[in-house]
Amino acid sequence: MSSPTGPAAKTERLLNLVLCLLYTRRALPKSKIREIVPQYGSAASDEAFDRMFERDKDELRELGIPLVTEDIGGVWDDELGYRIDQRDYALPDIEFEADELAVLGLASRTWAHASLAGPAASALRKLKAIDIERDGESLVGIEPRLGTREAAFEPVKNAVVAQQTISFGYRTGGQGQVLTRRVQPWGLASWHGRWYLTGHDLDRGAPRVFRLSRIEGAVRPVGKPGGYAVPSDHSARDMIRTTVGDQQARTAVVRAREGRGQALRRRGHERATEPPPAGWTLLEVPFTDADTFADEVTGYGPDVVVEEPPEVRELVMARLRGALGQEAMA
Repeated sequence: MSSPTGPAAKTERLLNLVLCLLYTRRALPKSKIREIVPQYGSAASDEAFDRMFERDKDELRELGIPLVTEDIGGVWDDELGYRIDQRDYALPDIEFEADELAVLGLASRTWAHASLAGPAASALRKLKAIDIERDGESLVGIEPRLGTREAAFEPVKNAVVAQQTISFGYRTGGQGQVLTRRVQPWGLASWHGRWYLTGHDLDRGAPRVFRLSRIEGAVRPVGKPGGYAVPSDHSARDMIRTTVGDQQARTAVVRAREGRGQALRRRGHERATEPPPAGWTLLEVPFTDADTFADEVTGYGPDVVVEEPPEVRELVMARLRGALGQEAMA
């Protein structure tokens, strides 16, 4: 069976090569690199591997990655080895202001879990198996990680990659009814802090956008992988932007305990029209998406209470009730 091709396969191969050359303290010959990087091992011939490796070396250097070539042969043998200079590759020490750290903290909610792709993990296992001396510090920060709070993210992502029709319950934005949808997934993207699926709705016979947080219950595959073609000109973000649009800023009134809710205090301002209870501050905080804002407020627990609007207050209460229910079942 031939190896996968295309931009995703190339990116995965380059990532595996970077991992391989960062992992070791000594330069590796081409023959050893071919054993370690899965995609090189499946090359059709030595010539095909040489061409692929030369292209990849040029690509890494164009990306600014400090690929070093060294003579590793003995007295009677000239052989080149390759490694990535960790000192040049690493970022210098960076200092952040308090507000910048707050932004990074919020960003970390989006980039949270998952792990190295299978072939990358396989490459690391091969390095261990042949006793390559590991430079453990070099891999810190390179692991691609992506996390979401939506339970539907993983099965939806898998369906997009496999081009496999899925079925799921979907809660509408108006009446809140849960209807069954059968969809051919096209793409998955984040827009204004929420994850959306784009695809062809089979029941309605038209392209549609679905917010992942509104998917209820299990996502079930109902077709074979590769059962349809994604339009060649499809852009998930463009479709989401056109359908969802840029949300208008709104204002919420929240009551924050003294010393708590610092991110809300930075974005909002105190409301001076009425005195809050002792030990609390009344804040007016701008927001765009009710679900996203409710997630943020819920994270503060009892230290932040939503006064207005009722829509956000109900969303926060629903999340807190759900958390209590989960705790009771534990």
